[in-house]
Amino acid sequence: MSSPVTHQPSPALFFQTANSYQHTAALKAAVELEVFTAIGEGHQRAAKIAERCGTSERGMRILCDFLCIMGFLSKNDQQYSLTPDSAVFLNRHSPAYLGGALEFLLAPGLVDGFKNIADAVRKGGTVLPEEGTVAPENPVWVKFARAMAPMMAMPAQLLAKLVDEKADRKLKVLDIAAGHGLYGIAFARNNPLVEVTALDWGNVLEVATENAVAAGVGDRHTTIAGSAFDVDYGSGYDIVLLTNFLHHFDPATNETLLRKVHDALADGGRAATLEFVPNDDRISPPEAAGFSMMMLGSTPSGDAYTFAELAAMAAKAGFARSELHALPPTFSQAVISYK
Repeated sequence: MSSPVTHQPSPALFFQTANSYQHTAALKAAVELEVFTAIGEGHQRAAKIAERCGTSERGMRILCDFLCIMGFLSKNDQQYSLTPDSAVFLNRHSPAYLGGALEFLLAPGLVDGFKNIADAVRKGGTVLPEEGTVAPENPVWVKFARAMAPMMAMPAQLLAKLVDEKADRKLKVLDIAAGHGLYGIAFARNNPLVEVTALDWGNVLEVATENAVAAGVGDRHTTIAGSAFDVDYGSGYDIVLLTNFLHHFDPATNETLLRKVHDALADGGRAATLEFVPNDDRISPPEAAGFSMMMLGSTPSGDAYTFAELAAMAAKAGFARSELHALPPTFSQAVISYK
């Protein structure tokens, strides 16, 4: 009879977590110095990478070794190479480059909210001034619109294909909290009969308009400037997009917004919500479930909601039913609610 396997206690997780700020700093430095791009161009030894990036050889060797430990690089016979993920997402020559997203993800308006999480836990919401990231016309959303667009291109296209699969009829689409505008733009590019109205703060809409023109759909893209809770949407929309928005608010606030969305929809219309949706255990999958911490640190009352919670909000707002759809390979899921 074999003896049971016992776990030997280790302080490794404690030290890895306590020192994780070094991981963030190293990734930020590597993106700023274009280390991944340099390696992708064929510079594989520390001296050559350092020459290309304008750094000391010693500093580059230490940084690249640490990036190997983190899993962003591989090393063989003193030569560094990109991992498949780094080649796709961190080489500036890749169309899927995500390095620019750090401008938003590490913006002071977000990071400052995590300098005293204990106080946020005591309070039950952000300790940032005013309302944190949901303060009116917060400039962080201009950074979001410009920095996160490459990351949103794929889920935007997937959502458009899911909701307007046949792309064969005229649709009036309202894109709430449009940001970069890519979700509404994806619908317009998927279907030449789609007309999109983007709603957001005026300074953010400038980015959405630029992107619509660049995508060749500027003639079918109009805007409404202001707060989604205050402005008049108009009516007769076939689809209302709520992408990465509801998680910023408490359920009662979301129900109020969803009632307004319901009223703006034509008969048979749909609300398409895109969210990080955790399982009912609220600890899996980690990418979605962990988003609750982001909301605790940056908003007064936001959360990562389960499908049951999102469906209940929609039902209280008058929607007949809601469906959950995965959008692999992204971490996001779509909730389609029918009027």
